[in-house]
Amino acid sequence: MVPSLCALFLAADGRPDPLLLAVIVLGSLATSAGGCVVNDLWDRNIDPKVERTRRRPLASRALTVKTGIAIAAVAFLCAIGFALYLKPLSIVLCFLASPVIILYPLAKRVFPVPQLVLAIAWGFAVLIPWSAVSGSLGVAAWLLWGATVLWTLAFDTVYAIPDRKYDAQLGVNSSARFFGESTPEVVGLLFMGTGILLLWLGIYKSLSVPYIMTWAIACGIWFTHYRKLRNPRQPAHVYGQIFRQNVILGFVLLGGMIAGSLVG
Repeated sequence: MVPSLCALFLAADGRPDPLLLAVIVLGSLATSAGGCVVNDLWDRNIDPKVERTRRRPLASRALTVKTGIAIAAVAFLCAIGFALYLKPLSIVLCFLASPVIILYPLAKRVFPVPQLVLAIAWGFAVLIPWSAVSGSLGVAAWLLWGATVLWTLAFDTVYAIPDRKYDAQLGVNSSARFFGESTPEVVGLLFMGTGILLLWLGIYKSLSVPYIMTWAIACGIWFTHYRKLRNPRQPAHVYGQIFRQNVILGFVLLGGMIAGSLVG
């Protein structure tokens, strides 16, 4: 929902149509719900072998596969229903995003950096709302898309760090495994790239001081995250904290985008 709302408010110069806002919020929640269930369906026989995921409903057998499929189907039907309100380009993008979301869990079995597939899925969360407002995709939309892809790849790589030993045992790929000992530096570069693109976006859209302030806060927090990652003795829960802090940071940046669009 965070990248979707960022795109919506920026494309609408801070004043989106209320009905479209409701559609984007509900559609993003339905898509996230469906994507989570599909991920757990793919991984129902892997998750029980990983400490962090063994208590998930399908992994613990608290829910049956049939129930999971039914829930995913309802979630995606809801998302499709909301999408029908959008412009033609947005609807096309919704259908293009669907296989990426559904096949992302498969990527960890065949692709060395599966988190990149997830990042591309998140990128559609930028393109769909933006095109729903303007009917097209310009420079600003692609700047936000690039920042979202780099940012997602960064924080989801952090999320994968505690699972590296389990992934190695199970033969499952992850960006944290792929980058190995260079993971802190790669994540730091991804955060830096995100910051550069977001600054470029702010200049391109002529966003005012509130946005620059939240951008500076985000860059400062990303630097502290990088510093923590460079300490190999960090307890496992720190990586989860970094992941959750990036979610909060997304809402902080969203607030800065809204205020920066409205305040001259």
